[in-house]
Amino acid sequence: MEIFRPQSRRNILSSSSDAVSVPTIPLYRSAPSLDVRLEEFESFAIDRLRVLKGISDGMSRGKKPEEMENLVKDLWKVNMRQQHASEVLHKDIISHFALRLVYCRTEDLRKWFLSMESALFRYRFRLLKNAEAQRAVMEEFDLPYRAVSNVEFESIKEKLGQVARSTGQPLPTADAIFYKVPFEEVPELVAGRKVLISQGYAYVAMNQIVSLVATLFRSQLSKTLILTNRKWTSSIREQEKHRLTPIVEAMCSSYLGPDYSQSREYADISLKDIDQVAKSSFPLCMRHLFDKLKEDHHLKHGGRMQLGLFLKGVGLNLDDALAFWRAEFSKKVGLEKFEKQYAYGIRHNYGKEGKRTDYSPYSCTKIISSTPGTGDHHGCPYRHFSEENLRAALGRMGVNSRAMEDVIDKARNRHYQLACTLTFEALHGMPCDAGINHPNQYFSDSRKILQSKA
Repeated sequence: MEIFRPQSRRNILSSSSDAVSVPTIPLYRSAPSLDVRLEEFESFAIDRLRVLKGISDGMSRGKKPEEMENLVKDLWKVNMRQQHASEVLHKDIISHFALRLVYCRTEDLRKWFLSMESALFRYRFRLLKNAEAQRAVMEEFDLPYRAVSNVEFESIKEKLGQVARSTGQPLPTADAIFYKVPFEEVPELVAGRKVLISQGYAYVAMNQIVSLVATLFRSQLSKTLILTNRKWTSSIREQEKHRLTPIVEAMCSSYLGPDYSQSREYADISLKDIDQVAKSSFPLCMRHLFDKLKEDHHLKHGGRMQLGLFLKGVGLNLDDALAFWRAEFSKKVGLEKFEKQYAYGIRHNYGKEGKRTDYSPYSCTKIISSTPGTGDHHGCPYRHFSEENLRAALGRMGVNSRAMEDVIDKARNRHYQLACTLTFEALHGMPCDAGINHPNQYFSDSRKILQSKA
C-alpha cells in the first residue's frame, strides 16, 4: 500500500481486480497493492476508528450478543458506507491497515486494537447472510478440517444431544454440519462446555464455528501486529517523519466528536452563575480543578489550560474569564503579577494574542492521555486518582453508594469514559446512550436536562 500526498490524483480504485479475490470479510494477511491518497488514508482510518470505539463502548456497557450484532451492523453502515460495494471493500482494507500502523506501536495499543478488531470480525462473520458465505471465509483460512461424515455423526448423535440439552442449544438434526477440530483451537467453547470433546477433538456445530475462525483471526492479527511494529520502528517512522508519522502518532488519541471551541446550546454562563453551575453541571475533572482553584487560588499550566478552555467552551466570555482568573490568582500572587504573567495566556486561549488561534477545549481522550506531575490537578480523575480519592470525590458530587461501586469498577478496569458516563447518569437520573466523550458535552447535556426539569 503506497501513500500519496493530497494533491496526487491517483485513483484509489485503480486496481479493481484486487477486490475480486478478496472474501466478503477480508483476513488482512498482507497490505494490498493500492495507491492511497493521504487524506483518504486518514479519513478512512478515522471512520473505522469510530466503529471500533463504538464496539468498545458497547462491550464495556455489557450489551448482549444480539444487541452487539445490531450495534456493529449500524456502526458499519453509518461509518463505512461507500457508493459501490467494491469501494466499501477497499475502504475496509485500507482503514484496517492504516489503523494497524497506528495501534502497533505499544503493547497497550496493540491489545486494544486486537480485541476490537477480533470482536468486529466475530460479529461481521455472524452477520453473514448464510452458511455458504461463512464457509467461503473459512476456506480463506485454508483449514484442514472437514465436516463430520454421516456415519460418524450417527455414532455420536446421542452425546451431541446431551451437550445441546445441557447448554440450552437446539438438538442436532440429520442435516446438521459438525466439524472435528483439536479442542485447544476452540478454548471459548471448551470453557463454556458447549461442545462434545472426544479423544482430544471438539465437535463444533456450524452455528458455533465463529469461535474457531475468530480465534484463528485473532492469532493471525496478533503476530502481524508485532511484525508491523518492527517495520514501523526500524524504517517507516523515520522515512515518513514529515508526512505520515504525525498522522499515525496523533490518531490513537483523536477526538471524533463535535468541536466545542464555541459555546453550544444550553452552554452559556456568566460570572455570577459559575459557582452554581460548577456544582450542578461540571464533570468531575473540571469540578476538581474548579475546587482546587478556589481552595489554593492557583493552578499550574496544565490545569489552567484544561479548565480555561473548558470555561471558554461553555460560554464564559473573555472579559468574564479575565475577571474570574484575576479574582482568584490575585489572592495569592497579587494583581500586578497576574497581569504580567497570566493574563496573556487567557487572552491567547481566546485567540486574542500570538497566532490568534481559536483553541478548542480538551476532549476526554486528550485529558485521559495527559501525565500530571506533582502539584498538578489536571488530567482525568477516573484514571489518575487513587481509588480512595476517587470515592471521596464522587461522594462530594452526590453519587450514591450503589452507583459509586459501578463507577469504581469501570475505572478500575480502565473504562474511564464509561465511568464518567455512569457518574452523569447517577447524578441526572437519565441514561446517556451516546456516552461522555468530551467535558463540554457533559456540561451541555447536563444543562439541557436540568433546564427541562425546571
